[in-house]
Amino acid sequence: MSEEMNINEQDSQEYVVFTVTAQDGSEVEMAVVDEFDYDGKHYAAASRVVGDEISDDGVYIYRTKLTTDDFTVEKITDAKEYDAVVKAYTEME
Repeated sequence: MSEEMNINEQDSQEYVVFTVTAQDGSEVEMAVVDEFDYDGKHYAAASRVVGDEISDDGVYIYRTKLTTDDFTVEKITDAKEYDAVVKAYTEME
């Protein structure tokens, strides 16, 4: 997935969906399944959208930046930050 992606916010049932660009250049539709704050930053947990369903093959964690009308997701590239955020997320469940 690309390092920074702008979201085209849409409602798909009760989920907010956005598109990211995979490393191979294809576009992947994602649905936000959870949002949370950790260490003063905002994060979103998202799963792939396959057809009209949300895939249960895994959750991807992105750092988010909120704006007035929209938000942007960023791939977490720092391994220590990623590990800490994933640990915090799994402990919340």
